[in-house]
Amino acid sequence: MDAEGARTYILQRLRDELPPQRSYHSLLHTLDVYASAIDIAEQEGIQGEDLVLLKVAALFHDAGFVTSDTDHEEAGCALVREQLPRFGFNAAQVERICGLIEATRIPQDPKDLLAEVLCDADLDYLGRPDFIPIGDTLFSELRAYGILGNEREWNTVQERFLSGHRYFTATNRTLREPVKQEHLAAVRAWLEAHAG
Repeated sequence: MDAEGARTYILQRLRDELPPQRSYHSLLHTLDVYASAIDIAEQEGIQGEDLVLLKVAALFHDAGFVTSDTDHEEAGCALVREQLPRFGFNAAQVERICGLIEATRIPQDPKDLLAEVLCDADLDYLGRPDFIPIGDTLFSELRAYGILGNEREWNTVQERFLSGHRYFTATNRTLREPVKQEHLAAVRAWLEAHAG
């Protein structure tokens, strides 16, 4: 497995091919999820081949956006199946990585600890101090694609999403959930202040 070669390959494609209006699903988001996955994995005791597969899945989890605006998980898996064998990944490893990517589809549905880690890494920011600036990039992206129009719509979506979201790993339930609840309270306060 040439995980470093796969990393270089996909980061270059994300840098070169993601449209500028992908202000949230960007190279920066991928690098953030990659770093978060490594941090959570360390806390959860993941190592060896599992850690390698998790890191590659984190790098490819939104790569489908380079070829598709919809069903990006499916498009990402197609890219994984096409490219990773060139980097020495066998069929079982490729399918494991695809399974991890598929688990991040909203609503998230992880089937094992590796998938739980990737799902938590993907939405780690919900329970961090940089929640607002990162959220702003998502609002900008959703506006650019005509999905949302104004701040009230955005905060309504945020309130619903934060209310329904849950972290899966013990690490994120401990470290991120309390801060996420503070963010949820702030969003609800904004909606109340801007009612009617």
